[in-house]
Amino acid sequence: MGERVARKRDRRIQEILSVAAALFGERGYDGVSLDDIAERLDVTKGSLYYYFASKDELVTAAIEALGNDWIARLERLLADTGGPAGRRLRALVREQVTVAVRDHPAALRLFLAPDEWPDRQRERIKDLRRRHDRVFRSVVREGVESGEFTVTGEDTVLLCMHAAMTQAPTWYGTLRPRARDRAIAELVDTLMRLVGQSGG
Repeated sequence: MGERVARKRDRRIQEILSVAAALFGERGYDGVSLDDIAERLDVTKGSLYYYFASKDELVTAAIEALGNDWIARLERLLADTGGPAGRRLRALVREQVTVAVRDHPAALRLFLAPDEWPDRQRERIKDLRRRHDRVFRSVVREGVESGEFTVTGEDTVLLCMHAAMTQAPTWYGTLRPRARDRAIAELVDTLMRLVGQSGG
């Protein structure tokens, strides 16, 4: 019985964090109250206090959960994908865009403008962004050093990639699944050209 209760509690926390991340992504820190989150979840505000002592604690947990899950997903993919740097970078870009468009379109915006957040969240967001960048940077650098990639500059390529991947939910979020999949594939092909790779 204890394990079942713990699993139910964990599912509830994940649901709260997911809804909170989406709302904070849509409206920013100042635009969301615990009442808003409770209303979206169709629960009382008091029930949120059972899990989180304050809005600040909840938003920090939402940022941590989303950022760590997203980065871990990319790191697992990288570890599980063999072959040359081009193949691995293509897999990373496809996963990043697919997750952004399909799973967390609103919540992605949590990480776009860290300077708009209070100090505690700002530093955590910046740290998660650095970890995220390192995942992509390691593969781009590997491809450049091996001679597989040709780039104008490592930083410029990564900035362009991140900017385009970040905009993907806006560009493709309203497309039907088949059209969305085609658009994502085309974007991946386009971004791979930044490192001198063409074709699938």
